[in-house]
This record gives sequence, structure tokens and C-alpha cells, in this order.
Amino acid sequence: MSLDGAYDPDNIFAKIIRRELPSAIIYEDEEVLAFMDVFPQSKGHCLVISKTSRARNLLEADAGTLNSLIAAVQKVTRAVREALDPDGIVVTQFNGAPAGQTVYHLHFHIIPRWLDQPLGRHGEGPMADSTQLGDLAQLIATRLT
Repeated sequence: MSLDGAYDPDNIFAKIIRRELPSAIIYEDEEVLAFMDVFPQSKGHCLVISKTSRARNLLEADAGTLNSLIAAVQKVTRAVREALDPDGIVVTQFNGAPAGQTVYHLHFHIIPRWLDQPLGRHGEGPMADSTQLGDLAQLIATRLT
């Protein structure tokens, strides 16, 4: 998909927001939802999405949406650091299929990194165990400030 197009209200993240699909939730407020990625590139890989915006990517989002999102990204990233003690953390956001975007609902990835562990490929690899994701979500959530 290109950078332009119509928002699909039945995309997987919209279904997660509506609780039509399960997710391992870390954090939620009126505007933002953070949950574990089911195809993680590393232990603790999580996503932060807007619950209110129909923006497909960064270019379509208004400043208020971005303010709420980036504040939540920082909050969750700090909790990931506290909970998992990674050597580094990648925060990324894709815009359009050529850039790696696979779900067309604005979102940020928080990916913990360790020096001795290779990073998995985006959108590939096995689906994570839901019990393990739930345990990780709970561990990270306990570190939210």
C-alpha cells in the first residue's frame, strides 16, 4: 500500500481496540493503547497505537494525536527499560509498504535490544505464545510510572 488511501476500520488494530481480538495490554488511557506484538522481533517488543485517530500513518496524524502517542511511547519505553534491562531500545514507526508498514493504523514499535541477541525480522517469524506475552505485559505494566 502507498502512503495514501482510505482507513480500513476493520484493520487488526481497530479490532484490538474494539476488543474483537485479544491482546496482551500493557497500558491504556482514553486516547492510547499499548500492547505486546504477537510477532516480536525481540523479547518485550510492544506497540503503541492511537485509539481515537483514523490516521494510517504519521503523515495523516494531527498534532494532538502525535502528542498523546509520543508521550505514551516514552512512558512505555521507560517501563520496558525498567522491567527488562535491555542494552538498548529501538523506537520505530513505518509509513507505507516500501518502508515496512504492514498494518495501516498509525503505530509505534518499542523493541528492546541486547548485544548478544540478534534482532528478528519485522513481520516474519513465529507467533509468540499468548501466555508468555501476557506475563511480559504484566511485568512491563508494573513498571509504569
